Amino acid sequence: MEGLTRSEVAKQCGVNIESLRYYEKRKLIDPPPRTRAGYRMYSQEDAVKIRFIKNARNLGFTLNEINDLMKLRVDRKKSCDSVLVKARKKREEVDQKIRDLKSMRKTLDQLIGKCEKSVLTNDCPILSSFESAKPGKKL
Repeated sequence: MEGLTRSEVAKQCGVNIESLRYYEKRKLIDPPPRTRAGYRMYSQEDAVKIRFIKNARNLGFTLNEINDLMKLRVDRKKSCDSVLVKARKKREEVDQKIRDLKSMRKTLDQLIGKCEKSVLTNDCPILSSFESAKPGKKL
């Protein structure tokens, strides 16, 4: 039986072995056939799917979203429009996360600016802000 072992496909695709197990559990990839000795043997097609999953994850897609995208990939009759809609939605989510991160950074900058090294921790503005009714909001 030809193919790639679990460690070989993991290395080739830049994922860890636990990710492969998880992808199988989530039914993103089919369990590979085993050799007589019990080793799992992955095909190049499996490696393509695993890279697809990894690259989509790197762009922020969830495993459920990736599953949907993989179904679109195998349905040759679907237009790219449905993929475009999903990509635009993901971009909007990324843009919102960027705005949230910028707001968090601004708040942290304000807290850092208020903190003085000589202040005791029971008067620390950073720690006090965590106890406020509206944590993470503008100061």
